[in-house]
Amino acid sequence: MASATLSTPVSKAANPRRGMPKWVWALPPVAVLALVFLYPLALVVQQSVQPDTGGTSLKPYADVFASSAFREALGTTVWLALGATVGCLVLGFALALVIAFVPFPGGKAVAKFIDVFLSFPSFLITLALLFVYGSVGMANGLWTDVTGAASGPFQFLTTPWGVLLAEVTYFTPFVMRPLLAAFSQIETAQLEVASSLGAKPARIVRQVILPEALPALAAGGSLVLVMCLNEFGIVLFTGAKGVTTLPMLVYSKAILESDYPGACVVAVVNVLISVGLYGLYRVVSRRAGA
Repeated sequence: MASATLSTPVSKAANPRRGMPKWVWALPPVAVLALVFLYPLALVVQQSVQPDTGGTSLKPYADVFASSAFREALGTTVWLALGATVGCLVLGFALALVIAFVPFPGGKAVAKFIDVFLSFPSFLITLALLFVYGSVGMANGLWTDVTGAASGPFQFLTTPWGVLLAEVTYFTPFVMRPLLAAFSQIETAQLEVASSLGAKPARIVRQVILPEALPALAAGGSLVLVMCLNEFGIVLFTGAKGVTTLPMLVYSKAILESDYPGACVVAVVNVLISVGLYGLYRVVSRRAGA
């Protein structure tokens, strides 16, 4: 009898009350997202179809697409992003191989430093390169002190190659991080068996390590490609003459020319390219994690 009476409140407590529908709890974050991101993006899209003459038309798109500045900026953005991605893949793969499979003192500390490096702002790396290879940097200063020349030979940072070097330097750890995670899953027994059968290091890398690293390479390369397409700080801080990317073109049209519809058009194009590549990155990342 007592057990029967005690079981009643327990069973009631076990059944949760019917509260608000679950979709109600999604409203606050959706509202914040709409206010902080979607609403400003909608304003940019709206401004891109409203020329200074008034009304609504696609004339700003026609003007921007017909301009040589936009075509040059698009071409520069694409080739810098592709070049930096290829450089990061090659350098990141080589460095990750050394850290993961070549025992040396401080290897674990280097691997930990890569995680810290990912938090550095891009302009900080660019400033470091300017201190070393800039017109009045350490390398040029040492050259002028030794030779007595008026200027040093290292002037490449103000060229597209300087931007490319800065982007490869900054974004390589974004490739190394997933590679190191992939290399940690490779059993050393596979490498030992391949070595005992007479396989040389190059063949072991090509036939054993590289197939396991391909998903991580694809994921890291996709991420670097997306980030390079939107990079602004590196191009700005290097001061490279004649290097105008899409983000720099947005800045130029909005701040220097006060052409807000044109700036919004370039921004919309940049967003569309970035979203498309980000979708590709998500697909590749999902396959890499599978």
